[in-house]
Amino acid sequence: MDKPTSHSPFPFPTVDQCSSTGRENQTVVADMDGTLVRGRSSFPYFALVAFEVGGILRLLFLLLASPLAGLLYYHISEPAGIRVLIFATFVGVKVSDIESVARAVLPKFYSEDLHPETWRVFSSCGRRFVLTANPRIMVEAFLKEYLGADMVIGTEIASFRGRATGFVLNPGVLVSTQKAEALQKAFSNTSAPDIGIGDRNTDFPFIKLCKEGYVVPSKPEVEAVSRDQLPKPIVFHDGRLVQKPSPLMALRIIFWIPVGFILACLRIAAGSLLPMPMVYYAFLALGVRVTVKGTPPPPAKKSTGQTGVLFVCSHRTLLDPIFLSTALGRPIPAVTYSLSRLSEIISPIKTVRLSRDRVTDANIIKKLLEEGDLALCPKGQLAMLNRMSMFHGTTARGWKGMDPFYFFMNPSPAYEVTFLRKLPHVLTCGAGKPSHDVANYIQRMIAATLSYECTTFTRKDKYRALAGNDGTVVEKHRHAGNKFMGC
Repeated sequence: MDKPTSHSPFPFPTVDQCSSTGRENQTVVADMDGTLVRGRSSFPYFALVAFEVGGILRLLFLLLASPLAGLLYYHISEPAGIRVLIFATFVGVKVSDIESVARAVLPKFYSEDLHPETWRVFSSCGRRFVLTANPRIMVEAFLKEYLGADMVIGTEIASFRGRATGFVLNPGVLVSTQKAEALQKAFSNTSAPDIGIGDRNTDFPFIKLCKEGYVVPSKPEVEAVSRDQLPKPIVFHDGRLVQKPSPLMALRIIFWIPVGFILACLRIAAGSLLPMPMVYYAFLALGVRVTVKGTPPPPAKKSTGQTGVLFVCSHRTLLDPIFLSTALGRPIPAVTYSLSRLSEIISPIKTVRLSRDRVTDANIIKKLLEEGDLALCPKGQLAMLNRMSMFHGTTARGWKGMDPFYFFMNPSPAYEVTFLRKLPHVLTCGAGKPSHDVANYIQRMIAATLSYECTTFTRKDKYRALAGNDGTVVEKHRHAGNKFMGC
């Protein structure tokens, strides 16, 4: 085992002294908080889970319990403090909901805090194990899917009839000797791990069992692994919160939501009740910024036989057609596959439900274009960009009826509408181009405008990754398939 330098306050050398050369056939075991990720506190990740599975009340419960957790953790018993966080976050929650948040929400925030030195060593090894006091159910999806971990050993939560009880299973929270015992059990039939990495005294028992031991110091602070150097890009992300919530940020969110909801109702009412030419100025007065770039096309003139313009939006949120109408100063009908009843009620524009049958839908769109302009949001010739500081205005897992409210609950949300040039006739299906080629060309244009990178993922891929289904909505037939529904 390597020896620490004479000036090191730890019994092990720091991780920057660990060579990452020739480790392809070796095994590494690393802690998580403060080791694989820079942040030494797990509260922000518990807070993310709490808000996603239980909203503001669950987040409030966790925040009220956090002083007790801190007192226990730092002055009495580290496992006891973690047990309080686990209980406040998980008690009564469906296990499937926790797994969904761990798969769709947490990876983005974990990946933004990856420690560069630990990742350098961890990624150089052929076999990768993670040993953490965090609940395994919270971290396993990220560690295996994005960091290539072969095994994750963490605290196991108890459940009853599919819901978490808030308690943990034996041997309890994996801290200190419990970590060492868990490691010995995992490697009982093989040789000891080659490298052990931790960041605090309670990690030393398991590090001593490894052939080489290293520690990650809290000082000096280092920059997280940059996005372009991540082992696997985070393409799909769900969740309502924009920022990782520290205790102070969580408190701010709790105090802001009642005020923000009232403000959102005012903004939605302004968009729904005022004439469309006035909505831009009403939004501006209420703190909603709308930026228009490019040259908006004039409205279609039916008297001259001119058909409407089909606006293809990048579909940032359900509000794309609303802000398109705001930018143009006139209402633009929108077609959609599925829309919540609440969204239909508060919509200031006509919404037309499609049937998912290509022939039927093509006829509906053709008829609408004969009457005027139309907005279409196929996931990607209109580049839409929005900016939110507190809440995301879209979700794949939650109730989409709340999407407009969450967007407008941001203190000062912004939407940028960029009108691109009209698609030349030679590049359309009417000129003999295959429909998928036309769609791909449009998506590349939008991606280039927004500085995005195109992928081969489909809508079904998105929903499988975020919600565990293919995104198909089974609905009761309240209306005929081609009936127009508007407000």
